[in-house]
Amino acid sequence: MRAVMAESYGAMPEVREMPEPSPIGGDVKIEVQASSLNGYDAKLVDGFLGGDIEHQFPVVLGRDFAGIITEVGPGVAGFMPGEKVFGVVSKPRLGDGSFSEYVVVPENTGLAPLPAGVDYRSAGVLGLAGVAALASVDAVGPGHGEMVLISGATGGVGHYAVQLAAARGASVIATAEPGPQADLMFELGAAHTVDHRGDLAAQVRRLAPAGVDCVVHLAGDPNLLADLLVPGGRFSSSLGVGPEQLGGRDLSVTPIEAVPDRIVLEHLATEVAAGRLRPSIARTYLLDEVPQAFADFNSSGTVGKIAVAVS
Repeated sequence: MRAVMAESYGAMPEVREMPEPSPIGGDVKIEVQASSLNGYDAKLVDGFLGGDIEHQFPVVLGRDFAGIITEVGPGVAGFMPGEKVFGVVSKPRLGDGSFSEYVVVPENTGLAPLPAGVDYRSAGVLGLAGVAALASVDAVGPGHGEMVLISGATGGVGHYAVQLAAARGASVIATAEPGPQADLMFELGAAHTVDHRGDLAAQVRRLAPAGVDCVVHLAGDPNLLADLLVPGGRFSSSLGVGPEQLGGRDLSVTPIEAVPDRIVLEHLATEVAAGRLRPSIARTYLLDEVPQAFADFNSSGTVGKIAVAVS
């Protein structure tokens, strides 16, 4: 089968032929139809994840997947061959990812049925980013009418976070450049946009003179963002920022870990199927084009998700 691999942290990805994986006890084998590029993948290729999660090199890149189960291992009870599924490759040691024609994953971690009305491409960009967005918004718990600043709003996680916060009745301030980026944020439910290339603090203070109630930190300077909160405000970070980094402030600070369990994945897919959550796909690459997708991801300021059509 064809797969996109990296030989080490920081190595450039390349497409290779390799043997198909086989499921063992508790595993399912999936013919991958679609995947997506996440910031996690880019960090691994850029050499920034040494010591984060153990990797078994050469690593097949990719975490998200959507596809069809072709085989199940001994002891699998919840899934069967022919079933459409999606999810996130979640293992203690990562080596066989989803930028491949087939992937083997445990049935009890990061796997969920694909509901009717959700196509492979939409499901393939949903898993990791959707889970991170939901955890980030849940952590700050925005209420109706509260002001929420989402920094990094145009990214893969951010565009989901904007929708999830707006659906709770919050007034969302999204970081976005004027033009198409800002237009998309308004379409997704943002009440305001601010241009992160300018004086972000001044722009936010004009909208919320007393400060915002919540910050979802997906990009940008966490200290600058924390200073824009009201006393007692809530701050969540997908970049590992915790209370120790923002000490001395009257804030509730939560570092986010995206845990793609079946309940969360099913909830997200149900929201997509109902039209309440919209994956925004900037561009779709073929499997053989994934090395170029990494280069484009790092240089273009992609809005929304980069999808990968595998089959």
